[in-house]
Amino acid sequence: MELPPTTLRVPEHTPAELNERLWRETERRIWYYAWHTDKIGERLVELDNEWDMERALEANASTIGLLGLTLTALGGRRFLPVPVAVMGFLLQHALQGWCPPVRLFRRLGLRTQTEIEAERYALKALRGDFRGLGEAASAEAEGQPAQKAAEAVRD
Repeated sequence: MELPPTTLRVPEHTPAELNERLWRETERRIWYYAWHTDKIGERLVELDNEWDMERALEANASTIGLLGLTLTALGGRRFLPVPVAVMGFLLQHALQGWCPPVRLFRRLGLRTQTEIEAERYALKALRGDFRGLGEAASAEAEGQPAQKAAEAVRD
């Protein structure tokens, strides 16, 4: 069994129309900020705080797993299948990109980190963060394009 690339795991297990809807929403925001460049900094802060699919799944699995372990400790072994199932689904997600909450979370608008970063870099390009990075370095400024590129993607 060949495992999908990390960046494609979730989109490959999401209905095409849902992937398309999420992309159209991202595109709509990019168009908005193209006309409101003074607000790009605020949007970048929002993107820093946006929960991606992995974080939501980790929080979900941890919560249900801990609840299952608590019920097992208080109510007996009959509750042990709950954390076992959650860990199995989390492993399946890590390998294949699918587990039961994925479709629900995607419908709620959760994006992958790659999808969030696509919006981030589009906004940074609109703001001009990458201007001049493709120019050849002069003899006295050797290494500056690399430094500028590193700084542009760091913030």
